[in-house]
Amino acid sequence: MSGHSKWNNIQGRKNAQDAKRGKIFQRLSREIYMAAKSGGPDPDANPQLRLMIDKARAANMPKDNIKRALDKSTGSDGANYEEITYEGYGPGGVAVMVEALTDNRNRTASAVRADFTRNGGNLGETGSVSFMFDRKGYIAIAREGLDVDEDQMFEDVINAGGEDLQTSDDVFEIYTDPKDFATVRDELQKKYELDTAELTMIPQNYVPIPEDKVEQFERLIDRLEDEDDVSEVYHSGELPD
Repeated sequence: MSGHSKWNNIQGRKNAQDAKRGKIFQRLSREIYMAAKSGGPDPDANPQLRLMIDKARAANMPKDNIKRALDKSTGSDGANYEEITYEGYGPGGVAVMVEALTDNRNRTASAVRADFTRNGGNLGETGSVSFMFDRKGYIAIAREGLDVDEDQMFEDVINAGGEDLQTSDDVFEIYTDPKDFATVRDELQKKYELDTAELTMIPQNYVPIPEDKVEQFERLIDRLEDEDDVSEVYHSGELPD
């Protein structure tokens, strides 16, 4: 791990994400649809679907929305979605990865390319930045009100099957192999309240964003996240304090 806290970027964007809750539900519905379509509608027999449903519940997505997404996986709406990843660079040379779920590749590619171009970035070829990221399970446990020291948390993380623990004054950050993520999450949930638990892309190195590029960079990320077809946006940018 690079030693940089992913937690800072998460907290810095939390309010903006809360304001987009309706679009978040829309994206989660598509992710549930895809997981159920590829692995079946039974979460007990489909680990990926179980992860997506857990993610939806963590976002306080209504049960009816989850049920509708599962019902659609039977093909009742006639839509066929596919997963696409776009890669490029944002202002300041920051690597950016965009995961999309779409039923129209041309529409989505055009929108993502325009967002990069209009906000100081460049859309690249497949593989142009993905080698700079690692797929990881990520779990964050806030330390406020928690009477646990680093040694005890490290022992619990290792016993649960986690790979790495990073500690700051505010948070414990746990990283896992993707295939072990659900097991580690479930074990830690028995003892702790988890503030964040997700599969994500972690940059191998973070790039400090120059002060004069911060506004442009944040506008790029906002525009990408606002796209209906975009599920996740990952970047290697380190925002100033």
